[in-house]
Amino acid sequence: MKNIVIGIEGYVGAGKTTICKELLNKIPNSILLEGGNLYRAIVYALMHYGIDLEKMKQNIKEIDIKDVMDKLKVELALENNITNFYINGKKIEEEKLQSAEASLAVSKVGTVANNEKLFEFARSLIDNFKIKYNVIVSGRALMQIYPGLDYHFLIKASLEERIRRKSIQYKGKVDLEELKQNIVTRDELQEKAGFYKVYDKTTVIDITDCKTVEDSVDKVLEHICIKEEV
Repeated sequence: MKNIVIGIEGYVGAGKTTICKELLNKIPNSILLEGGNLYRAIVYALMHYGIDLEKMKQNIKEIDIKDVMDKLKVELALENNITNFYINGKKIEEEKLQSAEASLAVSKVGTVANNEKLFEFARSLIDNFKIKYNVIVSGRALMQIYPGLDYHFLIKASLEERIRRKSIQYKGKVDLEELKQNIVTRDELQEKAGFYKVYDKTTVIDITDCKTVEDSVDKVLEHICIKEEV
C-alpha cells in the first residue's frame, strides 16, 4: 500500500505542532518530521555560539541555511516516531527551541535565508521515510519543499485565540501585550518571506472555536482518507 505525506502549516500560535503530535495517534504507521524545529535548531545554534543575527543579516545578502546547518553540526534523529535535534551531539530541549526569543529570530533569519539546499535535504528525508511510513510534515513553505504532498493543510485561528494558546505554552510567564506584539511581528515576517500561501491543494482549517485538541484534529481528519491494509 502506498504511504502518504501530509503537510501541516499554520499561523503563529495556532497549534499546528500539537495537532501534528495528536495525528500520530490517529494515523497508523506514521512519523512526524518537524521542519519548523529543524529551522529553529539551526537558528538556535547560531545564538548558542554567540553569533549576532542582526550583524549577520547586515553583512550577508543571503544566508545558505543548509551550509550553516552543516558547519554548526546540527543534526536530527527519528526517536519515538518524532524528530529530535542536536548540536554537535547534544540534544536541544524543546523548551529552548520554542522560546519566544528563538521564534522571533527564526522569522528574521527566514527573510534573508537561501533555502534551496535545505529544501533539497528535506525532500530527500521525506522520500526516504515515505518508503516505510506515512509521513506528517510540519513547517513552512511545504508545497515548495515537497510539491507531491498528498494533503496540505493551513491551520489558522483568531489573534486573540493564538495569544491565549501561546500564553499557556509559556506557562503565563510572558507579558500578554509583549506576546501579542511578538506574534504580530512574526506574522508580518512570515508573510514577507512568502509563507501562509494558499495553493489549489491547500485546505484551510480554522480552529478558533475548537475547545480541545481532539476537536482540532477531527477537523483535519475529515479531509484525510486513510486506507487500512487488508
